[in-house]
Amino acid sequence: MRLYTRIVELGSFSRASEQLDLPRASATQIIKQLEAHLGTRLLLRTTRQVRPTLDGDAYYQRCVAVLADIDDMEASFSQAARDPRGRLKVDMSGSLCRLVLMPELPAFCARYPLIGLEISVSDRQIDLVREGVDCVLRIGELRDSNLVARPLGRLGQLSCASADYLARHGTPRTLDDLDAHRMVDYLSASSGKSIPLEFTNGTAVVTRSLPSTVAVNSGDSYVAACEAGFGIIQAPAYHVTRQLAAGTLVEVLPDHRPPSLPLTVLYPQNRHLSPRVRVFIEWLQGLFAVQR
Repeated sequence: MRLYTRIVELGSFSRASEQLDLPRASATQIIKQLEAHLGTRLLLRTTRQVRPTLDGDAYYQRCVAVLADIDDMEASFSQAARDPRGRLKVDMSGSLCRLVLMPELPAFCARYPLIGLEISVSDRQIDLVREGVDCVLRIGELRDSNLVARPLGRLGQLSCASADYLARHGTPRTLDDLDAHRMVDYLSASSGKSIPLEFTNGTAVVTRSLPSTVAVNSGDSYVAACEAGFGIIQAPAYHVTRQLAAGTLVEVLPDHRPPSLPLTVLYPQNRHLSPRVRVFIEWLQGLFAVQR
């Protein structure tokens, strides 16, 4: 049943057998025996794709529920529930990893020494099941998704510019002053579209798109372009703390700060939440409660 569900989710015998550490030939033989036992064909195979039949899809749905019940039962008695272990694969943005998570990660590893972490950094939308990722951390509003989403809190944002840029162009004191300024253009990693600046004005949120010379699609490049004097940016406070303390960046329009950004951890809804994923999410909730 575990092999069958992985083949359906990955669309591949070879990927499923690799994840479960089985020889490819053994995986094929196991599925043949399963189909013979059930008396029905579960999978349609072509040279490029493996997909379930109608019976196979119904069997898959039941397998997922049964396996989740088994995992819950075994986890309540197993050593893994008391002493989580195994490989944990996580995806998040590079700046969040470098500036927030990584400095605090030794404490997690000291508490759970049998968990090995594999961290990938990206802002793109990924297929957690196909890429074998246990959970992802995402900043900002989420698009519709079939993933389970657990909020971790909200991240405050600041508007800022380099001291050199402000010396050349002046410091904006009101929202109307922005007409004489430039911004670093941030392009969405998912859509490629420019994201305008946002300012709170009482209970309203005002958006502004300013002229730009440089456009980027990563948080680190965004801050670097600001430090180089290309204009105003809006970034999570954690990303510019060091530069503000050093005076290379200066906050502007503090009375009109951008809205805070939601931070969310997501994981597949049809996968049992293993003890190692569970304790990692609980640790993240504690970490970002302190960050706020």
